[in-house]
Amino acid sequence: MDELVDITHDLVSISSHEDETKAGDFIEKWLRAETDAEVTRDEVGNVIARKGDGAELALVGHHDVVPPDESQVEDGKYVVEERDGRLYGRGAADMKGSVVASMLAFRDSDPTCELVFASFVAEELGGDGARHALENGFAPEYAIVAEGSTNYSKDGVTDVVIAHRGRRASTITARGSAAHASEPEAGENAIYRACDATDIVRECEVPTVSVLGHDLSGSVVATEIDGGSAWNVIPAICEVTIDERTVPGERATLESVEEIEGVTWTVEQDLPPMECDDAEFADTVLTAARHAQDGDPEHVTKPHATDAGWLSQAGTTCVVCGASEPGEAHTKDESVGIDVLERCYRIYRNTAEHL
Repeated sequence: MDELVDITHDLVSISSHEDETKAGDFIEKWLRAETDAEVTRDEVGNVIARKGDGAELALVGHHDVVPPDESQVEDGKYVVEERDGRLYGRGAADMKGSVVASMLAFRDSDPTCELVFASFVAEELGGDGARHALENGFAPEYAIVAEGSTNYSKDGVTDVVIAHRGRRASTITARGSAAHASEPEAGENAIYRACDATDIVRECEVPTVSVLGHDLSGSVVATEIDGGSAWNVIPAICEVTIDERTVPGERATLESVEEIEGVTWTVEQDLPPMECDDAEFADTVLTAARHAQDGDPEHVTKPHATDAGWLSQAGTTCVVCGASEPGEAHTKDESVGIDVLERCYRIYRNTAEHL
């Protein structure tokens, strides 16, 4: 599909790590020119289009990206190259390629449902665009979030993710009292208190849940520590950053660190996990995926948080299915397979026409 490659090339080239406006303009203009759908653009920049009647199925993506490597920018635009059957450029995999596959599937399908296309802003900042849409009435019954699910079960297939982990970022703050290091007993060492708290984190049990017969386990780990003011001063404060990957309905009991004197625990970010709550919908998308490719896709789980978490938390039945492969997103050599984009187009269209 030359059209898919050309449009992906154009969209990927648009800088959208600091300001998504031009990328949103491109998507909105294309939808208005190529479809008869109802197209809206909200105040934060989300682009949403609708057509058809019946149960509501949304094809969901985002058009913001993480900051590019220097090698990925030239004259204010992202460098896009096609070679060896792949498109290279910031956002090609995460996730403008799948956004374009969704745009074309939205235009070309004769849906058995009300089909919705949605491309959000600020996904890379924690899902601000999706949250804004949900707070203002966006409430599809079903959604395919077009984040990466390719090569998860095996090479050469695009799978269907039926659950993914969330991320809870938190800070342990240990406070003590300063003293001269030559008289350590005169103070209370905040680093020691932080170490005691970190021992609790290390021993903390992480939950495992089952989603449609697939196990999904969380994780929790200390990732940063900052404390002390000088080599000869007993530290009065020490902070430890905790990265926790959460699972649906369960959390590690990190609040127990506050049982240590002088220690407080603060949640900085909590991106929700996702679980598909409808086996029939999950099977429908998997059947669409099987008809769209020669390989044998499977239901799988995903370690990363996506906007599907916010949708699922709000009551939308979700799966994740998209072109990005493990290890491609956010890299200086980010790329996406053209054949995989064509496959995703067929998956999205097949689902819309058989829901």
